[in-house]
Amino acid sequence: MISVNRYKCGYCGTCVAVCPAGAIELVEAWIEIDGESCVECNNCVKICPIGALEVSDESKK
Repeated sequence: MISVNRYKCGYCGTCVAVCPAGAIELVEAWIEIDGESCVECNNCVKICPIGALEVSDESKK
């Protein structure tokens, strides 16, 4: 699962553009990731310019 540090997120929308599953949505002043739709390709983690997205430990289990 990808987690979002909402305090770091700059709300730029770059992650939304690179998500092949359409699992990321801009909501008010942050982003939300739909864990059901996420295919864990990590494109959003790689592209985030400020490192607000990361792979959480839950997906490694």
